[in-house]
Amino acid sequence: MTAGNLPRLEDLPLRPGIRVLVRADFNVPLSAGGVIEDDLRIRAALPTIDWLLSREASVIACSHLGRPKGAPDPKYSLAPVAERLGEMLAQEVPLAPEVVGDRAAQLARGLAPGMAMVLENLRFEPGETKGPEDEMAVELAAALAGLADCYVDDAFGAAHRAHASIVGPPRHLPSAAGRLLAREVEVLGALLERPGRPFLAVLGGAKVADKIGVIRALLEKVDAVVIGGGMCFTFLVALGHDVGESLVDPSQVEACRNLLDSGRRVVLPTDVVALSPDGTQVRQTGRTIPAGWKGLDIGPGSAAEFCDEIAAARTVLWNGPMGMFEDPRFAAGTRTVAEAVAEARGYTVVGGGDSAAAMDQFGLADSVDFVSTGGGASLELLEHGDLPGLVALREGRRDG
Repeated sequence: MTAGNLPRLEDLPLRPGIRVLVRADFNVPLSAGGVIEDDLRIRAALPTIDWLLSREASVIACSHLGRPKGAPDPKYSLAPVAERLGEMLAQEVPLAPEVVGDRAAQLARGLAPGMAMVLENLRFEPGETKGPEDEMAVELAAALAGLADCYVDDAFGAAHRAHASIVGPPRHLPSAAGRLLAREVEVLGALLERPGRPFLAVLGGAKVADKIGVIRALLEKVDAVVIGGGMCFTFLVALGHDVGESLVDPSQVEACRNLLDSGRRVVLPTDVVALSPDGTQVRQTGRTIPAGWKGLDIGPGSAAEFCDEIAAARTVLWNGPMGMFEDPRFAAGTRTVAEAVAEARGYTVVGGGDSAAAMDQFGLADSVDFVSTGGGASLELLEHGDLPGLVALREGRRDG
């Protein structure tokens, strides 16, 4: 799993005025008034877009935003994104009033060399999220490809989804990985192929079912897995502990027990911070939590143990918070781990999603070696070694 086997921007048959469809990940957080709260994902696309514009290509950027239900919804419009991108590029970036159609095509045809535009939210089209062989998906992919001469996928955060805009255009157009996508694959691939040892994975988050596969895969690669967050309670139940009203997935208890019995090193919390049944009291408990109480963070003893593991590692992958860090009462575990990752002397990778949000919230994002833009995509790449978007690029057209 390397970026080297993906087609690069330099492989595209570029010429002045060529139209390039760029699938970006502009899924930025918006306030109720449509104001962008964090433009990191727009900034992350700039190296690819700037490179294309500097070669006098015309860029047609497209992305999803939020979860509209396959129809136009003003609160999910990409208008704020087009405006912010225009500010960053120091040019007017028009927004097509549709994803595909006559108006979008007319705007694309009229783009001058070195200029950019944005299509409206891809998920306004029901075909975007259908299976790749669905008739609506096939038609949408063909229509998107019809707007351009080449295709670039720079949306790592969506590369694990076989959506029309991800897997469809490479069937029609010469295609390449953008700078961001290629860098993500390069970094995450190196973690599995040539990590410095000891290699430690720190995993958190709420749903153990979402991560049981990646835990199983990582245990074959890493020296230890540290587990916190809501999913640790299913593991504690597998050890025979009562965990009160903490989040537990009964369907995964046996799978957790098998991982604990595998002979691989799995590090679990020894204490937790729990909330009383009436929601008025917070206290530290051991692995056994009183009836009615709910564990919502790792305890200080566990945080210290996790920090020792992080400090001793030469490679650290962190994906998932240690507790409900949005609530200050349950943020200490995540903050302590974030600080340990930031201070670690080893190579540190934060796997996107809530972990990246936590690093940003605590002002530590610049203190790690790499922050992935795709939480779910990074986990799937680590688990399976490939993604639908990567397969589509490798198998896509090369001719001009």
